[in-house]
Amino acid sequence: MDHLGRDAAALAANLRTLCERHGSVAAVCRKINVNRQQFNKYLSGAHIPSPANLRIIANYFGLSIPILFTNPDEFRALVDGNFFHAMATVRQLPEFSRFVSNMIVENNDAHDDIVGVYDRYQFSSIYKGFVLRSAFCIYRNKEFLQHYYVERFPSYDDPRKTEYVFKYYGFCFPVADRLFTADFEGIQSNELTFGVYAQVKRNSKKFMFGISSGIAATVFRQPYSTKVALHYRGPGLLRREHLKDLTVMDRNDPSIPREALQYLGDGSDMIQMS
Repeated sequence: MDHLGRDAAALAANLRTLCERHGSVAAVCRKINVNRQQFNKYLSGAHIPSPANLRIIANYFGLSIPILFTNPDEFRALVDGNFFHAMATVRQLPEFSRFVSNMIVENNDAHDDIVGVYDRYQFSSIYKGFVLRSAFCIYRNKEFLQHYYVERFPSYDDPRKTEYVFKYYGFCFPVADRLFTADFEGIQSNELTFGVYAQVKRNSKKFMFGISSGIAATVFRQPYSTKVALHYRGPGLLRREHLKDLTVMDRNDPSIPREALQYLGDGSDMIQMS
C-alpha cells in the first residue's frame, strides 16, 4: 500500500472510532454539514477529505489534522475517555485566552523538545509506600500543548489482574523553564490534578522532576500532593508497549530509574488527608 493509501486507511479507522464515540455517522454529518455519501467514502478509506473538509472535521472533534492521521492503535489510546468537545470549548473561551496571555505562555516550536512519551513515577496515594508507574504523553494539538496519562492499579488479591484504571487529559503550559499542567480524570470524571515540573538538564537521560496535587469527589481518593518524576521514552503517542508495564511496585524494584528514585525519596513527604 502506498503512502496515500496508508494515510487514507489510518484516517478511515480513526474517523470510525470518533463516530462510535459521538453517537452516529448521520449525527456527525449533520453537525459538520458534510454529505453522508461523501463521508462514507472517508470512512471506507476510498477518499481523503479535501483540505477544507479536513479542517471542518478536525475542528468539530477538537483535534489537529495530523492527529487524525495517527496510527489507529495509538489514536484509540488517545481518545478513549477523552472529552475533545470539552477541551475544544475551553480553548475557545475568551477567559482561557486571557489566562494564557497572563501566564505569558510561549507555546511554539521551541517547546517541541518536551513532546513525546514518558514513564511517570510517584508514590501511590492508594497503595501506601509503593511506587506507581504510569504512562504520560505530551502532544501538540493545534497551537496548544496537551497531555494525557494512564494509571493501572493491580488487585490486592491477585496482582496479575488490574483492579483500577484511571486516565487523565489536560493542558500543558511551558513558562520560564517550568512545565505547568492541569488535567481531569476521564473515566470516573471526578478528579482534577495539577502539576509543575522542571527539566533536569545536567543529566544525559531526559528527566523532568516536579510536584502533582489532586482532589477527587470521592472519599476513596483523598486530596494529595506528592513528588513526580517523568522519564522520557521517545516521540509519538502512547502505544501498547508503553502500557504493558504500568503497575504499582516496591520502591526497590530495579526497573525504577535510579535518578527517579533518588528524587522521590521514601515517600514520607507526601501530603495526604487522613
